[in-house]
Amino acid sequence: MSKAIQAIRGMNDCLPTETGIWQMVEATLRRVASNYGFGEIRMPIVEPTALFKRSIGEVTDIVEKEMYTFDDRNGDSLTLRPEGTASCVRAGIQHGLLYNQEQRLWYMGPMFRHERPQKGRYRQFHQFGLEAFGIATPDIDAEIIMLSARLWRELGINEFVTLELNSLGSNEERAAYRDALVEFLTAKADLLDEDSKRRMHTNPLRVLDSKNPDVQAALADAPKLADYFAEESRAHFASVCQRLDAAGIKYVINDRLVRGLDYYNRTVFEWVTSSLGAQGTVCAGGRYDGLVAQLGGKATPGIGFALGIERLVLMLTSLHKAEQIRAQVDAYVIMLGSDVEIIANNLAEQWRDLVPDIRLQCHCGGGNMKKQMKRADKSGAKIALILGEDEIAQQTVTVKYLRGQQEQESLPLAQVPSLLSNLG
Repeated sequence: MSKAIQAIRGMNDCLPTETGIWQMVEATLRRVASNYGFGEIRMPIVEPTALFKRSIGEVTDIVEKEMYTFDDRNGDSLTLRPEGTASCVRAGIQHGLLYNQEQRLWYMGPMFRHERPQKGRYRQFHQFGLEAFGIATPDIDAEIIMLSARLWRELGINEFVTLELNSLGSNEERAAYRDALVEFLTAKADLLDEDSKRRMHTNPLRVLDSKNPDVQAALADAPKLADYFAEESRAHFASVCQRLDAAGIKYVINDRLVRGLDYYNRTVFEWVTSSLGAQGTVCAGGRYDGLVAQLGGKATPGIGFALGIERLVLMLTSLHKAEQIRAQVDAYVIMLGSDVEIIANNLAEQWRDLVPDIRLQCHCGGGNMKKQMKRADKSGAKIALILGEDEIAQQTVTVKYLRGQQEQESLPLAQVPSLLSNLG
């Protein structure tokens, strides 16, 4: 007997028992994005490798170690997208959506990174992201953070997440700070771990984000990025904070929050939680005013965020929010007798026409009353609609309530659509 084929490690199936909560999360994300005037864009899963090298940065962990890259039959280097912003910008430039225009776009779908799989971190994972282009002022920064805060309220997890906020200033300010930081890190090299020593000369700001407590101790008196800001960057960040204060959104300023991608400038933020163990970031984003020009378009300001859907599902499950998701079936039709089956199936089709949103499952495969009732109960349905020869002759249906104490009853067939309408 040949060995059964398994899914690739870190690329998971989503089973019918799990898809209900996924659908609820996805519907919430779509609704809230739409409420703020964002429209959906869908990009390919595979992109030219150069897109991510130019946008994310060749010395980032994603490009150096995590991308799924291969040559196609034409010899072109292609990559499974590791994140959505670069693809969204590429599509915007290619289709003329960005220059001298305001665009609000959202997307959702699978991303791919070759990481060590663990809880909340997978090799194929799903992200929801949104991007706003053409607005340079701090009001859009604040509004996008407000939108993300609304998502947590809609999902019932707002009390379990914390907003961390920082500014990276302009590219020029960050370059000046980088020189000072490298000088500081060089003097502290003996106190740094190997990963930080490697990053010190390639992407030194990422050292600030090290999770090693010894490295963090060595950084206690590191120069502050904010000390290198000109008045314009200070005013921009102050305005974002003022707007969040007015909206009642609490935040913590984390001056070591730098984000892992090279294209960010000015406002950056993360929503973090203690409910997911080591993978504590639920949502992250920021401003990237130079990225459109970097990828070949005309200079256009941009800001956005992305969140991991798997992590949201894990949070909702661990906090027992998933128990609120409706079962897959509302009503289950039981058919007793071979002569009844065709009539019962036709009745079920009529009920689906009259109550389009109802989730109505008909029993298939035959069997006695006990077997069919067992299937009905397992389906999660609220009621069983029992049709036998007597019911068909009398133009009635026997209603068995599966989830409450209500007594079984007999109803005229004409009243079934009304019964089904009230199940939702």
